[in-house]
Parts: sequence; C-alpha cells; structure tokens
Amino acid sequence: MSCTPERLTELLEWFHSHPELAYEERETTAKIREVLEGAGIPVLCSGLETGLIAVIEGGRPGPVIGLRADIDALPVQEESGLPYASCYPGRMHACGHDFHTVMLLGAALMLKERQAELPGTVKLIFQPAEEIDSGARKVIATGLLEDCRLFLAGHTYPQFEAGTVGIKEGPVMAAVDRFEVIIRGLGCHAGQPAKGVDPIVVQAAIVQSLQTVVSRNMDPFTPRVISITHVEAGTTWNVIPETARLEGTVRTLNAQQRALAEERFRSLVTGIAAAYGAEADIRWTHGSGAVINDEKLCILARETAREMGLTVDRQEDTMGGEDFSCYLENRPGLFVRVGTGGGWPGHHPKFNVDPAALEPAARFFATLAHKCLMETPA
Repeated sequence: MSCTPERLTELLEWFHSHPELAYEERETTAKIREVLEGAGIPVLCSGLETGLIAVIEGGRPGPVIGLRADIDALPVQEESGLPYASCYPGRMHACGHDFHTVMLLGAALMLKERQAELPGTVKLIFQPAEEIDSGARKVIATGLLEDCRLFLAGHTYPQFEAGTVGIKEGPVMAAVDRFEVIIRGLGCHAGQPAKGVDPIVVQAAIVQSLQTVVSRNMDPFTPRVISITHVEAGTTWNVIPETARLEGTVRTLNAQQRALAEERFRSLVTGIAAAYGAEADIRWTHGSGAVINDEKLCILARETAREMGLTVDRQEDTMGGEDFSCYLENRPGLFVRVGTGGGWPGHHPKFNVDPAALEPAARFFATLAHKCLMETPA
C-alpha cells in the first residue's frame, strides 16, 4: 500500500469525520486494522476492546522499540467548517488524535517498505482513552510491550507550521493529580450562624490558603500549579448548608514536588477544617506522571530532523498532562511536538490541522525509529 501525501490526507479526512470517545473507538480500530493488514503488517492478539498493537519485525535481529499514537476524540461540538467535519454531533477530534493516528500509520507503511533493512523490531501502539488518562495502563497491562527498550510519540502543535518539530530535554508534560474535598459542618438558619458550623466559610479559607502550597512550600524555580476549578454549597438564601464541596487539580514536574504537594494539601485542608470546627473528607486521585524526555533521544531526534530538512524548535513548557508518561516509568522515551498549523488551540471547537504536515511527520518518525534501532543495544 502506498504512503503518498494524498493517501495520508484521505485517511486523515476519514478519521477526522469519524471521531469516537474513549473506549468507544470501534470504527477507528477497525479502520486502523484494515490499513495495517492491507499492508501486510500483522496485528497482535492483545485482548483490547479498542485500540491495538501491531508489529514490524526487521530483517536482522536487534532491539524492540515502541511507537505510540492515541486515537480517541473529545465530547466537543465541532465548529471548524471543514468539508470533512465530524459526522457525529457532540464529538470531535479537537486535539489532533486523528492526525497522530494517520502519522503513525504513515510511519508504519514507510517502515514496512524498508523492513528488510531494520535491525530490530518496531511495535506500533494505537492507544485508546488518552483523554481520560487511563488507556495507556490498559495497553501496558497486555504485557506485549515488556520487551520494548524505548518509546516514541508525537503531538500536534498548532503554534508551529508544517515541517517544524519541537524537541526539549527533561520534563515536557506535568504529572496530573485530581482532588475533591467535602467539608462537613453543621447546618442552621442563616440568621443564627452561631448555632451551626458554616462550611462555606471553611471552604473560602481553604481556597485562599491552598495557593501557599505553591508560593511558600515549593521550589520557586520549578513550575507547579494548584487550580481549584469547581466549588459548590447550599441550595437557598437563608439556610447555612451542612456541606460544601470543591475540586480541582495539582500539576507538578517531578516526584518530590508531587509528594510534597499532596502532603501539604492534606495538612492544610484538614487543619483549616478542624480550626473552624468542621471536618474535611479528601479524595485524591493520582493520574499520570510527568513526561520526561531522554536527553540522548532528544539529540538523535534533532540530528534526524535537521538531516531531513525539517525546522527544529524548542517546544513550550506546559502543565498539561499526557498518559504517555506511563510507558516511560521504566524505559526512556521521547515526546515530540509536531507543527500542524491551523491557528486554533487544542480542545477548541475550531481546532484543525494542515494536512501538509502529515507526510514529513510520518517520515520523521519512521526515520527516527530506524535510527533508534541502529543505536540501541539489543
């Protein structure tokens, strides 16, 4: 099967117009399988309901590496105006996972063409449910990636034009933790507050104080974020409620700050609640860790891009999260920003990509994968 720019654009239009949410990517998975098997690339038996893992075994023995693309869409109503916009109301590829899917398919077709030259094996990972931060764990749990020595992935980046890649050593995406706090006071009449314990006052004190975790307890030279995104309490104007609730997220870039943020959070919340005579129930959910790029892979990726005539830039620092980090817990890896133009940021209803970015991006990852096989000990 050919890997022309026209073929890649055709695939992008199909995947973009058929978005599916996390763990619902059945049409998407079937289309990926069709393309791979049509090119003679075997799909492994993984037991995954959506998503899949395929393999290209080189003509010579060598290491095994993994290339990963996420495939799920978002619950967003599309407003891009594209002729191949989403067929499904309320669903959209607003983060470029359709681009990632086609980019990896293109790289797979290119690697298949040079299969006899490959000194090792490439596993192709089409991962479900990145947007809900759980798909990577399911893929890893198949056990099919235990022999991978390293992992590569890319993500759309509208700030760069097609033909540009962003590469940066060290942390490039943050660890993501979620919290929910239920404050339990004592309800009473709003005109007689002394007869109760007002959870709204406690809630307000907690909201104000939590920012001291980042401003006074953590290294000022390391980015970190605590955002409280949802507060609620009460049902009417003249009743002090029994409970109040708040939730939000903590973002950090290393394990030490992640542990410290949770420790100080718990201490502050429980201490403030107790000081007001209330109780606080903290529900903390650990999400994916920070994505940390391997320095040697960054050097190799820059060399590869420049040899191909691509523009190399430094990707921005961000406190966004990515479950690609799960693959890197025991292996080195590289997460690259791929210039796709379009102008609109990810998760926006008008988000789109320049199809001209597909072929150079696929070629870059195919070439980089080949080089990684040559330079990684078996």
